[in-house]
Amino acid sequence: MVKKRKPKSKNYFTKETEKAIVRYNNEPDSDVRSVIYRDEIHYPFFKLTENIIHTFKFYYTEVNEIEHLQHEIITFLLSKMHLFNPENGAKAYSYFGTIVKNWLIIYNTKNYKKRVQSAPVDDLYKDETYSYNLEDEKSTDNLSYFIDKYIEYIGDNFYIFFPKGNDAKIADAILELFRKRESIEIFNKKALYIYIREIMATNGLEVKTPKITKIANKLYDLFKDNYIFYLETGYIDFKKA
Repeated sequence: MVKKRKPKSKNYFTKETEKAIVRYNNEPDSDVRSVIYRDEIHYPFFKLTENIIHTFKFYYTEVNEIEHLQHEIITFLLSKMHLFNPENGAKAYSYFGTIVKNWLIIYNTKNYKKRVQSAPVDDLYKDETYSYNLEDEKSTDNLSYFIDKYIEYIGDNFYIFFPKGNDAKIADAILELFRKRESIEIFNKKALYIYIREIMATNGLEVKTPKITKIANKLYDLFKDNYIFYLETGYIDFKKA
């Protein structure tokens, strides 16, 4: 195991780290690459994975020690190192940070699904990271039907409800979670915000968390008022807000 080098400053992933990655990718000699990685890249990668795991609470793992998970992620990062090209405009910290987050979202989703399938119901209730509502089959079908109609309605009226700037695009990114609800395991609020921001990034837009929260709250208000009416009457009659 490679020993972690102590950082020279609190900024563990710097411009020098990015330069080292570029030199690593351009170096034909494997021995020289090993030295570059050991002395200049391993510690930044180690801290990057550590900080993301703890910041976003990616704690559903198949290993007993978080450090073991970090080394698994770092191995994956090494397999992607050659793809980094600063000429594309991306910064190394953001580029590799996104890779780590995406890897962990998939990894945690898989492990949480295993937990749901094997854990007693009482244990799931004790889990503070997840929230559940136990509904009978009929209620679940009704909710699914209403959500489908809600998504369709909001989609047809994006620019009525969200006329300002890129608000409609943010709303659509949030609704994408509803569209894919059967295949996405919602396990962590912060992870969902990452997912939404990355959807927006594919359209070349950078969105801050407060903006996402504002749009999500508007969508929730529209959903709540109309869903209550649906439960009380059995009819869908969407009201514009």
